[in-house]
Amino acid sequence: MKAAVNKDYGPAEKVVHIAEVARPEINDEEVLVQVYATSVSTGAWRMVEMNAGGVLQIPARMIFGLFRPRNPIQGGSFSGRVVAVGASVTRFKMGDEVFGVVGAGAHAEYIAIAEDKTIVKKPETLGYGEAAALPFGGLSALVFLRDFAKVQSGQKVLVTGASGGVGVFGVQIAKHLGAEVTALTSTDNVELVRSLGADHIIDYKRVDFTRGKETYDVIFDTAGVSSFREAARVLSPGGLFVPLEFGVPDILRSMRTDPQGRRIVIGVNGDSAADLAVLADLVESGVVRSVIDSIEPLTGIADAYRRVSERHKVGAVVVNVAMPLPVRAAA
Repeated sequence: MKAAVNKDYGPAEKVVHIAEVARPEINDEEVLVQVYATSVSTGAWRMVEMNAGGVLQIPARMIFGLFRPRNPIQGGSFSGRVVAVGASVTRFKMGDEVFGVVGAGAHAEYIAIAEDKTIVKKPETLGYGEAAALPFGGLSALVFLRDFAKVQSGQKVLVTGASGGVGVFGVQIAKHLGAEVTALTSTDNVELVRSLGADHIIDYKRVDFTRGKETYDVIFDTAGVSSFREAARVLSPGGLFVPLEFGVPDILRSMRTDPQGRRIVIGVNGDSAADLAVLADLVESGVVRSVIDSIEPLTGIADAYRRVSERHKVGAVVVNVAMPLPVRAAA
């Protein structure tokens, strides 16, 4: 099978190549999925370049490979069709349309995944490209807002990076949870985030939200544009600063609360099948939709990485591995 392989760390255009590799074999508890679409997330980009940031660089190399990747095929989110099932599998059958998340390996024509991992049936109304765009940002937004921040109806929530891969879902899910949502974005994306349900919009190119008069119960920083010290200026008493990206100082700061009860909340979502099923239901009910920045063929995956590395994508960057129908990028 064909796969995007990187055996060294560095810029994708230099280290990622399309190569023929062995198709994975499945055991009794696994299914084999023909991948129709995948996506290039910020996490995959960081792994290819080994750009974990700051003091996290050392533990990241210890986990993923000191001098070169232990797993040379990146990619987490996928959508496709089940083409083989293990003898013990009961949840899926041949031909099922599915989508989900794996630790790595989705930038390939086939992946093997255990039926009890993060894989669910794809809603019929959801295209393969939209399905591949959903898990990374959708799961992060759902878990960070629902579980870590415990957003309640009537609260004021600010989402930074509101047009990014996580931010587009942050706006929609915060609104679904009953919050009054303010979206921080650029001038070009005002109409998009408004269409996603934002009640208020701040153009970060014109306004420093940390210097404004409005206060928020939760600030969900999906883009690493602020710090607790800056965000605290506009956090209500008892307010929470919830960063998607964080370092050791943030972890240490999360262990204490300031005199007004404001604090930073640190967490990592577990990418569960149950939460992915929740997202699928939200899509079917029209509450949530995917936003696709661009679609590249597998042979052009280096361009997908380049787009992600620019840190200005709108929604998800999707890779068309073998989608059976014509698709288009849609904001």
